[in-house]
Amino acid sequence: MTTNKRLLLFDIDGTLIHSAGAGVQSLRLTLGDRFGIKDDLQDIEIAGMTDSGIVIRILNKHKIPTTPENIAAFLDSYVHFLSLELPRRAGNLLPGVLELLEKLKSRPNLVLALLTGNVSRGAQLKLEHYGVWHFFEFGAFADDHHDRNELGPFARARARERHGHEFDSGQIDVIGDTPRDIACGKAIGARTIAIATGTWPREKLSTHRPDFLFDDLSNVDEVIRTLGW
Repeated sequence: MTTNKRLLLFDIDGTLIHSAGAGVQSLRLTLGDRFGIKDDLQDIEIAGMTDSGIVIRILNKHKIPTTPENIAAFLDSYVHFLSLELPRRAGNLLPGVLELLEKLKSRPNLVLALLTGNVSRGAQLKLEHYGVWHFFEFGAFADDHHDRNELGPFARARARERHGHEFDSGQIDVIGDTPRDIACGKAIGARTIAIATGTWPREKLSTHRPDFLFDDLSNVDEVIRTLGW
């Protein structure tokens, strides 16, 4: 029987890991290396955005044409600098993440995957660096679409291809740390689980009405019990 299957779609930054600013610094370095522009990017929204969406905003700010070529070149350099920055920084897995993933991975009815604003190469770099890439079967990434709300259908399609099962909305959980994660979950009718371990405090996340809201994932057994995983 497949009726008890669940598809769990995890965000990365602020939900599973903190990279201690490796991503933002890699964007800054790319802007300087590719275009000779120094910018701290303080006015560019990062949290919850897709990498491709962030690049488009940076290029628009500096009046650089947002051609597919410029976006691809920027992302190529970004991934290169990210590979250098991750080992330089004291980032970490967030509380409870490793124990939670280990417990969930052992349950045959659960499918663990990613729904993230990272490009796939960046996601792999980050999660391999922190030792958890192997827990996830597949993902939906910024390579698929620059609008995060469009990523859910990619994840569902890949789950169907791999498992021969059409996950309906009631069988999908989207787990993330920003209002954009909540919104992209609601866009496909999924259950939304907000974790207040990113830049958004619990009080602000609650105004976006996720189905569940946790301070963090440190009490693994309680999280599993509460969510019926």
